[in-house]
Amino acid sequence: MSGDDRSRGDALVEVVAGVIRDASGRVLLARRTHGRDLAGLWEFPGGKREPGESPEGALVRELHEELGIQAELGDAVITVPHRYPHKRLRLDVRRVDNWRGVPRGLDGQALAWVPLARLPSYDMPAADRPVVAALLQPDRYLVTPTPGKDGAGWLGSLAQALGSGVQRVQLRQGDPSFDPARWSALLREAVALCREHDTQVLLNGDIDQARALGIGVHLRAAQLAGLEQRPLEPGQLVAASCHDRGDLQRAEQLGCDFAVLGPVMPTASHPDAPAMGWDAFARLREHCVLPLYAIGGLGLDDLATARAHGAQGIAAIRGFWPLPAWPSP
Repeated sequence: MSGDDRSRGDALVEVVAGVIRDASGRVLLARRTHGRDLAGLWEFPGGKREPGESPEGALVRELHEELGIQAELGDAVITVPHRYPHKRLRLDVRRVDNWRGVPRGLDGQALAWVPLARLPSYDMPAADRPVVAALLQPDRYLVTPTPGKDGAGWLGSLAQALGSGVQRVQLRQGDPSFDPARWSALLREAVALCREHDTQVLLNGDIDQARALGIGVHLRAAQLAGLEQRPLEPGQLVAASCHDRGDLQRAEQLGCDFAVLGPVMPTASHPDAPAMGWDAFARLREHCVLPLYAIGGLGLDDLATARAHGAQGIAAIRGFWPLPAWPSP
């Protein structure tokens, strides 16, 4: 990204960047040049937003100055607040649907067209890493409710949710008094359903059973302090529920693949839990590079707001579970 990299302290640096894709779906990355902050790392092209500029105007200008192209911008991808040791940055990332010209490194920077799936293998600044997750990973994380007496109805609702496009699921027993044998039987059927839909599936809290089933595990916040290392092999996802900065740091130290942070808004399932709000969510996001799902009183209508505050997406029970499964008031 072009522009002055000498910002220090708590002053917020507003940065814009573009996800530029060619006809084969490859993404353009630029390498930061020698002598600049974070030199040698690969990033999404863009630069600093000047005072008085709109984000869109700044990105069009930067891509022209940096790459020599006339860009037509598309939808927002994500806005990532991040705190480096020497500066605070907010990275506003937009899709670039069309452009005129041939991208060239006009500042002497190397360029690379990278297949989408290979983006994680490139060494990037911390603020760019959540952008990669936003491009590759699901934006919805379904948490299942307690099955209740109607196991067949619960499985039917799960199938309906999977059919609606949910691609990441946390299977949650919910009620600790629920019959373990019945839960194990439902669990096997639920895992099979998720696999039929090519959906990533994690089990709430039970590391041993997740390992046995060959699925991921979602750690409760209370479990984080008691673990000394990542509980599953890299092929099985590990996620965590987090409520504060300490939880997020521990999740990163354990090598979690993503985390859930909240509650952002008041929620019926935890009415006594104080809601942190979006500003506090964004402040906590500044200190963490994991993909973070916002949770707590949220649904699909909140996805754009979540992305604007640095979230990977939304995690929810009621927001994504088919309504007929919920008992009438």
